Amino acid sequence: MYVVTPPQRSVIGSDCDLRVYQTWKGSNIFCLQGRFILGPDARSLGLTIGLIVVPVAIFCIFVASKLMEDFSDSWGVSIVPVAVVFTIYDLILLMLTSARDPGIIPRNLHPPEPEVLDGNADSGTSQTPRLPRLKEVEVNGKIFKVKYCDTCMLYRPPRCSHCSICNNCVERFDHHCPWVGQCIARRNYRFFFMFVFSTTLLCVYVCAFCWVYITKIKNSEDISIWRAMLKTPASIALIIYTSISMFFVGGLTTFHLYLISTNQTTYENFRYSYDWRSNPHNKGVVDNFKEIFFSAIPPSKNNFRAMVPRETPMPSRSAVGGFMSPNMGRANDEIEIGRKGVWAMAEHDGDDKNGNNNERFHVKDNELDELSSDIRIAMDDGEQIDRPNVNPTPSSWEMSPEVMALAARRT
Repeated sequence: MYVVTPPQRSVIGSDCDLRVYQTWKGSNIFCLQGRFILGPDARSLGLTIGLIVVPVAIFCIFVASKLMEDFSDSWGVSIVPVAVVFTIYDLILLMLTSARDPGIIPRNLHPPEPEVLDGNADSGTSQTPRLPRLKEVEVNGKIFKVKYCDTCMLYRPPRCSHCSICNNCVERFDHHCPWVGQCIARRNYRFFFMFVFSTTLLCVYVCAFCWVYITKIKNSEDISIWRAMLKTPASIALIIYTSISMFFVGGLTTFHLYLISTNQTTYENFRYSYDWRSNPHNKGVVDNFKEIFFSAIPPSKNNFRAMVPRETPMPSRSAVGGFMSPNMGRANDEIEIGRKGVWAMAEHDGDDKNGNNNERFHVKDNELDELSSDIRIAMDDGEQIDRPNVNPTPSSWEMSPEVMALAARRT
């Protein structure tokens, strides 16, 4: 078994300690000293807020205030407060979606222990530790294939994927939404759907009262509907704007209602062809809606404000013991949206010429938690550490002829 003795931590004062968000290796942006976490495209959040607040402000000033004069009863007075409260509620859902941990899995500082050796021990050839690229995990009596992530150096749990924009592995990854500047995943999908649905209702509310105002002008002045529309250009602009918005957010709401009813994610829907029988996550329409809206949101696996000591980066196993990543020489992971059959192709990568699979292992339920470990933060580069005492076998330290030729060329 390939084992590396971890380096000893140097004793440092608390004045040199940092918080987790200050040493975060993802592409996220933190606000208020790690209390809020945003995606790297968080600037688009300001545009989204403006697209909501500005039309509502125009509606309250040029339409709703006029309707309050026409309707002297309490029903007319409530038009503006309802629009304002609805907008505030929509913005709160937006912040709950974009400013919280979507379900990030902490990455490892170094790969897990390799379980497969390349080469033939009987023939005396060199053996190199290698991790299997795929593993089979049993969850609730069902078998799922989990893939090794080279960036986070862990095996992704089922329904987890690596977002190339945020550079994190995220649980129940749905998609990365540029309008909210955050990944939509396990811990914020509920708020994302409620935000999209409430935005649709807000568009319907504004559009409906704009038509009411036009109708009031038509009836009070006894003119045609076209002349009444020309008397309130703000209503015409809001009707056009809300109609276009309803087409997009309303369509998005309908699409996610379908995903929720079938217990799919956007990522899975674009990548796989699930039906009612083959989808292993589908529990029925009622139970699927309960899982999304009435189940407890799991706590975050990251404490971004926790204090951590500075450490020197741990030496990689590729430099100490000839460790090879399962995806050595392969293309880096992408966001993988819109590419079907990637796991299916990867399923054959571990088969040898005789059809035997050397890279799959069966993992029980109680071993699933070992696929990812707690985050470890690196120490400062200028700090001295003790080198690990590693005594590898001569075969694992043997240099290949290609490396020797390359060294001779550089000298």
